Amino acid sequence: MIISIALRELRSMFLSPLAWTVLAVIQLILAWSFFTQIDFFFNIQSQLVTLPNAPGVTDLVVMPTFEVASIILLMVTPLLTMRLISEEKRNGSIALLLSSPISMTEIVLGKFTGIVLFMLIFIVMISLMPLSLLMGTELDLGKLAAGMFALMLLLSAFSAAGLYLSSLTSNPVVAAISSFGLLLLLWIINNNAGDASNTLGQLSLLGHFAPMLRGLIDTADIAYFILFIATFLLLTIRQLDSQRLQG
Repeated sequence: MIISIALRELRSMFLSPLAWTVLAVIQLILAWSFFTQIDFFFNIQSQLVTLPNAPGVTDLVVMPTFEVASIILLMVTPLLTMRLISEEKRNGSIALLLSSPISMTEIVLGKFTGIVLFMLIFIVMISLMPLSLLMGTELDLGKLAAGMFALMLLLSAFSAAGLYLSSLTSNPVVAAISSFGLLLLLWIINNNAGDASNTLGQLSLLGHFAPMLRGLIDTADIAYFILFIATFLLLTIRQLDSQRLQG
């Protein structure tokens, strides 16, 4: 049942012009960023030859492209998740879900899986640009795989938070704005000053994403994203269970 709900969500996204527009605009922006980084690499290539342990094309072209993708998708993901539950509330179709014999866990996991599959399409499209460089140069495939893995965890975290906030309101615009606000707050929290700031810094999405993007895969960072995703999915399940009990 989870897979059926996920495929239904994925299909409904592609029936909407929003998904196609988002895919096209993001690909255009990232293509521009990618070619800009390639031009920058060519301009400094003669200087890199003289440096010991100089960064390669993976560090100077691929990773910056993934960084740009993460920032753009932070802004775009709330637009994709805002309708997952709030639109069903607004249309009244949420009553059919709540009265169905399907468990809330299956509904939430199905919707989450659907949006994650859509995000996977993003990652494949983004990764095709760096992979095209293999025709003319060598890439650090380990770092590339780490970057893709980090981006997948990050977008899954974005989706889980957006799904929860979508369950709190029947207004998709409110869901989108609140999701963006929460994700932005968790993105900009840093650990540069003081013990309190160090504690808050552990909640930073960027603080756990950046090391993985550099190829430093730490189990603590992976655990952070898994706990982040699980927490928001559990909150969504509890929220829908509460609404089902209220009738």
